Amino acid sequence: MLRVSAICEEAGVPAASLVCEGFLKQAATTSVGLGLPGMPVALVPGHLDAQSAEELRHNILTVTTDKVIDCLTRRSELGDLDAEPGAREIVFRGGHDELNEFFYDQEWTDGLPIVPPTRAKIEAFLRFTDRDADEVLGIMLPDRRAATVWSVAVNGVMAGCRPEYMPVLIALVEAMADPEYGVEHSGNTPGAETLIILNGPIIQELGFNYTQGVMRDGFRPNTTVGRFWRLYLRNVAGFILHKTDKATYGNTFRVVVGENEAVLAGLGWPPLSADMGHQAGDNTVTIARFAGGNVIAGVAGSTALAIMDNLADAMIRQYSWQLCFFMGSGTGSLRPLLLLSPILAQTIARDGWNKDDIRRHLFAHARLPAWKFERYLRDWMNKPIWNLAEEADAGRIPALFHESDDPERLVPPVFKPDDFMVAVTGDPLRTNAYVFAHNGRIGFPVSKKIGLPGDWARLLPPFKPVRD
Repeated sequence: MLRVSAICEEAGVPAASLVCEGFLKQAATTSVGLGLPGMPVALVPGHLDAQSAEELRHNILTVTTDKVIDCLTRRSELGDLDAEPGAREIVFRGGHDELNEFFYDQEWTDGLPIVPPTRAKIEAFLRFTDRDADEVLGIMLPDRRAATVWSVAVNGVMAGCRPEYMPVLIALVEAMADPEYGVEHSGNTPGAETLIILNGPIIQELGFNYTQGVMRDGFRPNTTVGRFWRLYLRNVAGFILHKTDKATYGNTFRVVVGENEAVLAGLGWPPLSADMGHQAGDNTVTIARFAGGNVIAGVAGSTALAIMDNLADAMIRQYSWQLCFFMGSGTGSLRPLLLLSPILAQTIARDGWNKDDIRRHLFAHARLPAWKFERYLRDWMNKPIWNLAEEADAGRIPALFHESDDPERLVPPVFKPDDFMVAVTGDPLRTNAYVFAHNGRIGFPVSKKIGLPGDWARLLPPFKPVRD
């Protein structure tokens, strides 16, 4: 809404954006990113979903209406944009502790100590890419800053990354800037956080963990690259708590998950990167945003069917509010993720199943009653589009969602089997899985190939391989 108002204001046409009380600071900060600090807004007291029709009517008539009239009839008094330091400008001289205090006061850190981004350290990162330091990788919303190779190196240093991680960081920022991903939703109410999945020989070359404890901090590559993602969202995209980051609770950054490609090769299964359109063996990053998930511990069963019945049940139990992205503006955009431990994948494959069989089973069995699906949207989320029969009859969702009028008929959370994402990672000998319910268009899966410099083999330092 603010972006539309900004277009009107820049064209000389007065506009009024209706903003709920809890989002006033976000509106003020976003208007700065739009180049119009102090852009007028009309306050809507409280929150719409917590008001009766009478309360809402009273608030609109006694508060909001006057604000709308004021916005449309008075000339906007826009503020001035604060000047930001230049890309290569030295912003601080002093000791490590003082620098960290300064960066924290400027809201350039996540609250943890950062590595000082000195010119020498930045240049060390730039040696691991053939791309020009000033190349623009994209424009990041909401602050509309240019994402440059230089700024990637700066934030990589701050996050504690090693210089050789630079190709991974560049690919991540290219994915972040992809419109399909929707970086502008990174500060939304559910507080979702991005999961990064890594594929290719670079997992071994840089020592990323892909076995036991793969989602836990403790390995430098996984941890610091995950931290880089959150720092870049803060410092370049502009997502800062109590301002543009409006997560109700939020999650902290997730470490990078490496897929176990040796196990996949032994099974004859393609890696996630191939599922995302790349060639098997390519170095890639895949990102998607999830509000949360759940570990499925102690998955018992010596057959594919026994294991998959358990996991299909676990998958559908993760779904509730995310179903709002099934219909309406996010139609069919849900991409659930299943992480299988290697021993589960091997047990499933022993029965002749492959990834397609897993996806088909999830599609057939990870289902909930149609009445409950609609109740999530109609009663518990107050969504205007919720009727499966009407949407199916109009051709906006697949016909299978209205094969009968039976309210107990079972329907899936996705349009087709291929919408399920499957990756193999984690402790090789634990019978566990992890399921994530996806956040639809506010973090749609995007995958990018990692570009290596021409002298990668010479530049790459010795490393200690991850032990299985």
